[in-house]
Amino acid sequence: MKPHVIGSLTALAFSTLVSAGFAQETLLDELDSADIAKGERVFSKCKACHTIEKDGKNKVGPNLYGIVGQPVAEADGFKFSKALTEFGGTWTLGRLDAFLERPRAAVKGTRMSFAGVKNPADRLDLLAYLSLQSDVRAGAVSSSEPAGDGTAADSELPEFGILFLASGVEETFYTCTACHSERIVAQQGLTRSHWEEVLVWMVEEQEMDEIEEPDRTIILDYLALHYGEDRPNFPKLGN
Repeated sequence: MKPHVIGSLTALAFSTLVSAGFAQETLLDELDSADIAKGERVFSKCKACHTIEKDGKNKVGPNLYGIVGQPVAEADGFKFSKALTEFGGTWTLGRLDAFLERPRAAVKGTRMSFAGVKNPADRLDLLAYLSLQSDVRAGAVSSSEPAGDGTAADSELPEFGILFLASGVEETFYTCTACHSERIVAQQGLTRSHWEEVLVWMVEEQEMDEIEEPDRTIILDYLALHYGEDRPNFPKLGN
């Protein structure tokens, strides 16, 4: 079931968010089909470096509350790269879409190391979620449900790259691919204790935020079972 974006932002606000290369009517239609809950899950990729709540602290990257429609390279207490400062302008939906797809291609010289969200549907869901994290809206998200029984939507399989589809894959994918390809994760082949050592090293040496429970245990259980020393679910390519 998908909560809709339509009606949550004023037409005036949206007119300032749509880039010149997009027809407003088309973009509004696309956002109306977006899955806000899935967008929030996609944002899990960003949590290693960003907060999203109002008045949230800056981390490796700036707080992103109100990012849609906000001037580029403006956040209290955060020092932006020269490349992003010179990029300037406003974070329209179109510019955000391009930046989220390939940050270093959209803004050459950016310090942001994130590889990008390649799936257009995931980016649309993420943009819809980001659009709601703002004071610039006319009321709450619509509680109306889409027509039909939702069977088709519920049957759609999520995309988790090459990771094995099993309990814990979602938490593992969105946590690890914030900085890494899922292929690197699958290639390791470690015992559970060694996976735990990797997580500790990432926090202590790479400045990754601690993974909160129960996600930490879920991820360790998933990795130990499916990508242990024998890597039972690592795809055998080229056979």
